[in-house]
Amino acid sequence: MFGATMNDQIYLEKKSLRKKIRKLKKNITEGQRKDKSKITMEKIESEKLFKKAQIIFAYWAMDDEVDTRDFIMKWYKEKTIILPTIDSGDLILKKFTGMNSLKDGDLYAIPEPQGEPFEAFDQLDLAIVPGVAFDQLNNRMGRGKAYYDKILKKMKGNTFLIGICYDFQFIDKVPVEEHDITMDEVIYS
Repeated sequence: MFGATMNDQIYLEKKSLRKKIRKLKKNITEGQRKDKSKITMEKIESEKLFKKAQIIFAYWAMDDEVDTRDFIMKWYKEKTIILPTIDSGDLILKKFTGMNSLKDGDLYAIPEPQGEPFEAFDQLDLAIVPGVAFDQLNNRMGRGKAYYDKILKKMKGNTFLIGICYDFQFIDKVPVEEHDITMDEVIYS
């Protein structure tokens, strides 16, 4: 591509990879999704870091993501679970206090907790992070809006970041840009 900058090239690589992963996600059955999600979340539960963690950042899964909903329901009474909400292009963190605290979000209609923003980033022990693709160097590629990169930047260094995905989302090399935040570990099934 004559005259293209490195950022243009990375943008096109990411766009192509997102399209490829979207197609692969369409081929996974509901049963496979549930089984793979259960195995992934059990791997997290078996980690020493999880057992010690008191405040955990997670996400309420969209239909094409590793399902965290049963995990959240299982643990929110024993550990503080923090979930993202989307507000004008930024993720705002809020405590999950049960199904009654959720309402459909404005973007993607993902249920989001109501209440006061959680801003004590230094108190987050563990973050469970979705992504479109991850690689062997723990690089993460998201959906392209940089919502997570902005919030993960505030966590990096204090919070152990675990990226989770399906096995076909774990690839050799993710195209990386300067603002992309690396995970501390990637777990997949």
